[in-house]
Amino acid sequence: MDIDPRRLRVLHEVARRGGVMRAAEALHLTPSAVSQQLALLEREVGLALVDRSQRRIALTPAGRMLAGYAERIEEELAEARRELTRFTERLSGPVSVAAFPTVIRHLLVPALEVLAERHPRLTPRIVELYGPRALEELRLGGIDLAITEHDADDPGPAPPSLAVHRIYLDRYRIVAPPGWARAPGIPDDAAELGEVPWIAGPPGQACARALDRMAALHGFTPRRVHVIEEFPPVLALVAAGHGVAIVPSLALLEVPAGEVVVTGIPEVGARRLDAVIRVSRTGSGEPDPVQAAVISALREAADGLAARLGEHRRA
Repeated sequence: MDIDPRRLRVLHEVARRGGVMRAAEALHLTPSAVSQQLALLEREVGLALVDRSQRRIALTPAGRMLAGYAERIEEELAEARRELTRFTERLSGPVSVAAFPTVIRHLLVPALEVLAERHPRLTPRIVELYGPRALEELRLGGIDLAITEHDADDPGPAPPSLAVHRIYLDRYRIVAPPGWARAPGIPDDAAELGEVPWIAGPPGQACARALDRMAALHGFTPRRVHVIEEFPPVLALVAAGHGVAIVPSLALLEVPAGEVVVTGIPEVGARRLDAVIRVSRTGSGEPDPVQAAVISALREAADGLAARLGEHRRA
């Protein structure tokens, strides 16, 4: 009995992602191609691996058994790839990183330049993905590294299967419309923060947690007139005079100097930007050489941010 290991990988993806559609997305195949590969694998082993009598596809007992072997084979191959990189001074091959727009623009773009210069045989792939979906894709092996954010006062989730490596501490700022600088009610201190309209982040977002913390600290109830997730529309609404907002310093690089006023209110806090990787089969949370190269490039890009932020504020 000959079994094509490439078809085992298809079965593995169907098993762990719970269906053909999601497996097809992960493998960059069409659903029909995935179904064809499953049918060919069934022909190779001479057994039904997929129960097609149900509305939702499910694996037969034989399919679940073979998927378990496929998972172990995938783990062994991944471990072999990690070990092989230790035998060469030149890193090569693909590496996929999940991140969100602010990090992609201000950390990953300069980090890619560093990687291209030092490790030209690496082929980075950037995926715009964040939050629980990014961590799920990391656990499933669809990506090699995820950049996450969380409020610095919140330790954030630390599942035993994932390891966290700090990249950057991004200070929060409270921003207001430029015209408010001469008008009554400009929030020059925290006591006035309950009287102004807020453009807030959705519940659970790092900046939303920062606003909740400030409200509790200073005893006010924020008047959330808009709830916006992405920073460019938040800053556009602030610039147009629709309210004040908490944004990380990196987001201020998205707007020309002078479009918003950065208040001097202290104790706003910061968000942590971390690189998250899977813990290896040996239980180590240390990155493999390729992941380590990406993390090093990200930290080097982060080191250059302080100067850029200072120049932006003086402009």
